Amino acid sequence: MASLYNTKFFHRDLSWLRFNHRVLQEASDKTNPLYERIKFLAIFSSNLDEFFKVRVSDIRQIKDLTKPLRKKLITKPNAVLKEIKKQVHLQQEEFGNIYITQILPELKANGIHLISVEDFSSEQQKIADDYFNSNLKANLKSETFKSGSKTPVFVDNEGLYLTAQLDDDTFEIVEIPQNEDRFFVFPEVDGQHYITFIDDILKHSLKLKHQQNTLDYYEFKLSRDAELYIEDEFSGNLAEKIKNSLQKRDTGQATRLLVDSEIPDVILNNLETVLDVTSADIIKGGAHHNFKDFFGFPNPTDKQLSNIKLEPKPHPMLDEFNSMFDAIDHKDQLIHYPYQSFEPIIRLLEEASEDPTVTTIKMTLYRVAKESRLNDAIANASKNGKNVVIFIEAKARFDEENNLKWGEIFKQNGATVIYSYPAIKVHSKILYIERNVNGKEKRYCYIGTGNFNENTSKLYTDYGLMTANKKITKELNRVFMVLQGKLIIPKVKKLLVSPFTARHKFSMMVEREIALVNAGKPASIMLKLNSLEDKKMIELLYKASNSGVKIRLLVRSICCLVPGIKNQSENIEVISIVDRFLEHGRVYLFGNGGDEQLYIGSADWMKRNLSHRIEVVTPVLDPDNFKIIKDLLELQFRDNVKARIIVAEQNNEYVTLEGKAVQSQLESYNYFE
Repeated sequence: MASLYNTKFFHRDLSWLRFNHRVLQEASDKTNPLYERIKFLAIFSSNLDEFFKVRVSDIRQIKDLTKPLRKKLITKPNAVLKEIKKQVHLQQEEFGNIYITQILPELKANGIHLISVEDFSSEQQKIADDYFNSNLKANLKSETFKSGSKTPVFVDNEGLYLTAQLDDDTFEIVEIPQNEDRFFVFPEVDGQHYITFIDDILKHSLKLKHQQNTLDYYEFKLSRDAELYIEDEFSGNLAEKIKNSLQKRDTGQATRLLVDSEIPDVILNNLETVLDVTSADIIKGGAHHNFKDFFGFPNPTDKQLSNIKLEPKPHPMLDEFNSMFDAIDHKDQLIHYPYQSFEPIIRLLEEASEDPTVTTIKMTLYRVAKESRLNDAIANASKNGKNVVIFIEAKARFDEENNLKWGEIFKQNGATVIYSYPAIKVHSKILYIERNVNGKEKRYCYIGTGNFNENTSKLYTDYGLMTANKKITKELNRVFMVLQGKLIIPKVKKLLVSPFTARHKFSMMVEREIALVNAGKPASIMLKLNSLEDKKMIELLYKASNSGVKIRLLVRSICCLVPGIKNQSENIEVISIVDRFLEHGRVYLFGNGGDEQLYIGSADWMKRNLSHRIEVVTPVLDPDNFKIIKDLLELQFRDNVKARIIVAEQNNEYVTLEGKAVQSQLESYNYFE
């Protein structure tokens, strides 16, 4: 396994598992309110589900390739899968320990009892059976099979099931309904509140149905390959192919069978056969799965067991200007979600949809909210005769169906809708508006680090920049002309655009810091990224470190760079912050000999973002906006509450800095007072 844990590059998937471990740490952190810790268990579970559907699936596909091609893509896929299984098993054990020894007792201390079927009182048994007969029984789906049967039994991707051995030769699989609330709240008894999984209600009532009091049911869940496998992206209608391929996601190859660790071998062996999985696919966990359902765990008490909500603060421009265009004409406007409201973006589009001087609106959409005022404003602009051009990334995984739905709505209202290009994703978050004011063309644009999505803007930390800068708006229009097929390469000097100029420009800026430090001048690099995986950029950071450039990195998720190694990365500090909001903004700050240059945008330093996606990164030119971003970046590097230090050992130790406690997300919120 030494090749997976070398001192030059962390393996990306094992690094991601360490990120998910940081999420798990939050579930154990008693400074978080109880229901926030429960929510982190749900996030951990949801993250792991997606990891198996996407990354583990990809590794298994690589495993089947010829050896020369396989070696180009990944080192020792079998060894990687083995180590993933080992790490996941350790994390599942830690998860179970947190849940059983911390969460359940603390719920009980607050008068909330999460009980299993064995704990039902006689009155609760009657209530459970009544609920089964009135809500579950009519639509219950079950299937039996014989021992040794090779006839496949199909189960839904991520569906929950119970299985039991009915007699010496017969086994049953029962689907746990997904259209019901996962949790059932019993009537209060003497001020105490009792909650159970509907899984346990099923276990109780199925015993009655089969008249076997000793019958034991065990839970399992199957994860499937989430890739769409479109055979030919380069011919025909790609959006239509994506639409037709969505159903494949529910029938893909199994990537994980998660089972109750108490399941008897005889049942497990028969499950392996009828579900067509191998022992390598099996992960043993607790008695209940799909902990992502704990996002909806009820609080039947009147106690404050969650974080007090931080309402987004209104942006000053909303108070000072009646028109968004006037605000942008006044100066570049910066918004920082979720500390500030997403409302200015909605207002900008709503105003543009009605303003008679607006002639053109162009926009990219990556993950679209299911229902939103922003989407309604786009449709309204088309109705009002504006030239509306919307680029929708139909290959945004797990959002394809919703993106295609909104594309059809925009089309029906008269917009020009362009969908995904073969072999490349459009990941940029950009908006371009043209107005005709007194016979003169005026351009406006928005460049952000996060999606145009009202819902995620309350959960993810992101920046958005509105500007009427003539050079930037002109260059952004060229990016849209590329998307429209009117240009092949956009000519840009201010903006950094992947896959055309971003890698080259970023590399030049790192090389410039190296040249400065070699000339005896101050040199520094500060980056805030979701992920750092691109080996060429990592090698360049190592080169800068060896030259003496001081490098500070804030990386939320995957970090393949190994810091703190002699003659490699001695001058590189890496931290990661996991807190109530998902750190999502990308910020790039270069010392430049004292004349600092600051950029924000959508591009992580991953090979896919720099070489295989359309990404847009903008300079931050306004001094006030520059100061805000730098202040907040420095504040995050002072975090000694939620920051972890990333080191070669990958042990996720919390940063310990002397002085007062600094929880950067709360401090960032207060910054905007």
